[in-house]
Amino acid sequence: MAEEKKRSADPAVLQLLEKCDSCEGLPSTMWDRHDAMQPQCRFGELGICCTLCFQGPCRINPTGKEPQRGICGAADYTIVSRNLLRRIAAGTAAHSDHGRHIAHTLHALIEGKTDAYSIKSEEKLKSVAKKVGISTEGKDTMQLAKEVVDLALEDFSRQDENVPLTWLRTIVTPERMEILTRCDVVPYNIDAMVTETMHRTHIGVDADPVPLIFNGVKCAMADLAGEAISTDLSDILFGVPKMTVTEANLGVLKEDQINLAMHGHNPVLSEVIADMTEEMEEEAKAAGATGINIVGVCCTGNELLSRRGIPLATNFASQEAVIMTGAVDAMIVDYQCVMPSLGMWAQCFHTKLISTSNLCRQQGDVHIEFNPTTAKQDAKRIIRLAIEAYKNRKPADIEIPQYKETIVVGFSVEQIEEILKKQSDDPYQYIVDTLKDGKIKGFAVMAGCNNIKVCHDESHIILADEFLKNDIMILATGCAAGALVRSGFTSSKATQEKAGEGLKEFLTTLGKGIGHDDPLPPVWHMGSCVDNSRIQSFMTTLANKMGVDIKDLPIVASAPEDMSEKATVIGTWLIATGWPVHVGIFPFIHGSPLVVQIAEHTARDVYGGFFLFETDPHEASRRLINIIKHRRWKLGIDADPEHIYPNGLTAADLFEEAGPPKADTANGGK
Repeated sequence: MAEEKKRSADPAVLQLLEKCDSCEGLPSTMWDRHDAMQPQCRFGELGICCTLCFQGPCRINPTGKEPQRGICGAADYTIVSRNLLRRIAAGTAAHSDHGRHIAHTLHALIEGKTDAYSIKSEEKLKSVAKKVGISTEGKDTMQLAKEVVDLALEDFSRQDENVPLTWLRTIVTPERMEILTRCDVVPYNIDAMVTETMHRTHIGVDADPVPLIFNGVKCAMADLAGEAISTDLSDILFGVPKMTVTEANLGVLKEDQINLAMHGHNPVLSEVIADMTEEMEEEAKAAGATGINIVGVCCTGNELLSRRGIPLATNFASQEAVIMTGAVDAMIVDYQCVMPSLGMWAQCFHTKLISTSNLCRQQGDVHIEFNPTTAKQDAKRIIRLAIEAYKNRKPADIEIPQYKETIVVGFSVEQIEEILKKQSDDPYQYIVDTLKDGKIKGFAVMAGCNNIKVCHDESHIILADEFLKNDIMILATGCAAGALVRSGFTSSKATQEKAGEGLKEFLTTLGKGIGHDDPLPPVWHMGSCVDNSRIQSFMTTLANKMGVDIKDLPIVASAPEDMSEKATVIGTWLIATGWPVHVGIFPFIHGSPLVVQIAEHTARDVYGGFFLFETDPHEASRRLINIIKHRRWKLGIDADPEHIYPNGLTAADLFEEAGPPKADTANGGK
């Protein structure tokens, strides 16, 4: 049992893992497969294994012994840099392709090719048009939408290398745009950046780590634009998230209802399924159920949670556990973060695994290709498959852990501004004043994935606890947000029990301002992983209000369980826009001392942001909090350089304390 407790911080997940351990014939879990993989390849962990041509695989010896170079002559820094760039390109492709799919759906609506959608936020349409320089005067909704979506698609196809991406220049400060331009990392075309990055890393092309890594930064800036396009167009189509009360964790599944689990990252189908369930209720009741229950998994779940208040069942690492309950009649997947193991688990139960994108087929799936023009019909077919599966349920298989949290979500930038306007006509000045009077010391972004190398969700919880008791407000997205909602951090109770006195006072005041008896939660759920663009937009506006750049703000970001290529690219554009970024799982770069030096030190000199690699969440929180303290001192908020902090340091000491340590690269940076 002691060993089992280290698997996850979520008792619902632990309950189902115990069930799995006691049953013969069930597939292996993610935890089992990780254990069976040990020991993992040390060369791969250090990033010094190259398979870019068929002369290899080549590996470089990190001890200084031969071989020192690959067969083609590539050194450790070339191999590590190329591998890193390919991960950045893959992450950019994933996020931006998501944005393109939203744009195509909006385009189909404008052309009258689909009746499944409508423009749910004309106000957001107008604000986006204004932001990107499109006049709204005398234009009807569809005409304006066409101009916006055409400009968005132009960011994927522009051929003039001297024109920056529209959605990039509108989401960074003027000072930041100057820095990016000076460093020649301003992209003009999202697709071109992915292509150039893959070309540059081909055998026999770029071998110099400096231009390679700067190219990776340029590709990451294209990713930021792609994320912003996705968020803006999704808000136009599906509505801007508003604060809502709902629930999270596996207890949101209902034994007496048909359970649909929506999994992946793209909301275009899940939104229509949510609409169609109302029309299908009678068919569900005719099959013996009391109704239809939709729950979310991963970022499709976060999209539904943010806009509709549809409960979130779980995040990435525990997606198999949703099927393990025996109560899910259909798991509907679109793409990204969908484990290939789901097919094995679905075959052990009555669950239908339904794939909806030709990008993401699964063994044993039922494939219903989603098309905006047939969206309603597709949604009904999917729901009917779930209704039929429900008839084959085996009561003995059903075990729904009775764990769930009441949560408050839906903190879009627009919703935050609306809340703040109850306190001041100038909402961002109100934030500035609150920072200056110390009620909140700064902001921490918690983002990223789950990684089975550490206890599931535990690092997220430890970091969040430390931030809150130090009066640091948390903005969360993606699977990190999934961990925090299931652990009770997005509730008034969390504010009362976990927040420092200043933060508690701030959140209580905001709650009263909108007519609530209780304070607002101390963690603001801002959406899926592409919605990190919301956070960037919020902080850019705050920086402009203060007359500084993001690199000067008392803010940090943390991905304590980073796992995917998307996390790599998000971290890259965060440091390039001035954020200190904590990474809790060592990325595959520590085989090159030079690349580590660039990530931890050179990046800070050039961009003001940098990576902080630290596996211990307690140590990470200490260093991140010191970074916020140091930035407050530099801004003149905490002006006394002799002030003694609880750890015995003066404000002037915090620069070295907050900065990255010398990495022991011969030992993988550990």
